Amino acid sequence: MDLTLTFFLFSIPAVVFAGISKGGFGSGAAFASAPMLAMIMPPELAIGLMLPLLMVIDFASLKFYWRKWSWSDACYLIYGAGPGALGGIMLFFFIDTVVLGILIGVISIYFVIFQFLVRNNFLYGRQVGPSKIKAFFLGFLSGFTSFISHAGGPPAAVYLLGRGLTKVEYQATTVILFWWINIFKLPSYVFLGLLNQKMLVVGFTLIPFALLGTWMGAKANRLISEKMFFLVTYILLIIAGVKLIYDGTAGLNGIT
Repeated sequence: MDLTLTFFLFSIPAVVFAGISKGGFGSGAAFASAPMLAMIMPPELAIGLMLPLLMVIDFASLKFYWRKWSWSDACYLIYGAGPGALGGIMLFFFIDTVVLGILIGVISIYFVIFQFLVRNNFLYGRQVGPSKIKAFFLGFLSGFTSFISHAGGPPAAVYLLGRGLTKVEYQATTVILFWWINIFKLPSYVFLGLLNQKMLVVGFTLIPFALLGTWMGAKANRLISEKMFFLVTYILLIIAGVKLIYDGTAGLNGIT
């Protein structure tokens, strides 16, 4: 992994976007970081590089939302997220790098479609009480997609947005939830070779931008239009998703 101008032109916006999202907008745009980086490097390196940076952002975000979360809802989701992450580990033993790129591209486009349905009230009905079964299932999906491409936000949102939490409670709960999920993922990433010492050194150069994005997110939560922020994010995700699917399909044709 070379620290070229192209690398920084893609990585800095990706990390800042992740920080802004996790710091102020329910972690929704944090997923955009992996597809953006996967456009210039192998997908497995992209998700490996982002994990410690996301953990730094999680830690920095805790300051702004400490003990404002719904701990019971977070725990219900965590119970399912652990087995879901284990499912992601098993998938990595059978998946090819080219297929991984296609999968991240598909998840990118799915994420945009999901958010469109949520924001137009197609997915949510009346608010409901806590459900251990529903939380475990959605937590499982959250852990699985988080392990594959740091895209655990949508399944968790399906549960949390139906719980009637306040904006601050929702944001704080996503922060503590993914703090624990990312800690759980770390040893597995090292074991699978997705994260190594060289990548940690590269990631260290991006920590200031991760912290900057987190601070901007906490401020932007009150000052910037959430609609406009996510519009830009969705456009980036669609572009990245289409490119990853196109490149991955071309790679599969080359293999066959």
